[in-house]
Amino acid sequence: QVQLVESGGGLVPPGGSLRLSCAASGFTISSTTMRWVRQAPGKALEWVSTISRGAGIKLYAGSVKGRFTASRDNAKNTLYMQMNNLKPEDTAVYYCENDDLKGQGTQVTVSS
Repeated sequence: QVQLVESGGGLVPPGGSLRLSCAASGFTISSTTMRWVRQAPGKALEWVSTISRGAGIKLYAGSVKGRFTASRDNAKNTLYMQMNNLKPEDTAVYYCENDDLKGQGTQVTVSS
């Protein structure tokens, strides 16, 4: 079955950290360009990061650059997003996706 399954979200205070995971099945994650996107309540979907297929070149939105780090474990066929120094404005449902597929999302809430 071709699918993406995110996990790792939760409630953290401002300044806290989380690591999101995106486990892929039914295809090889390194063979496709993958993205992290997020959607805050009442707002449009926002691009967060891209990891290119093959070489894994990484790009980040300005709002997360320097705080978020995307990575990929080819052996585990899993994508990760390490999120540090989280801010309340990072609160959103986070999704991993490629051009054909999108996961169910994982909720990240940053609040004291």
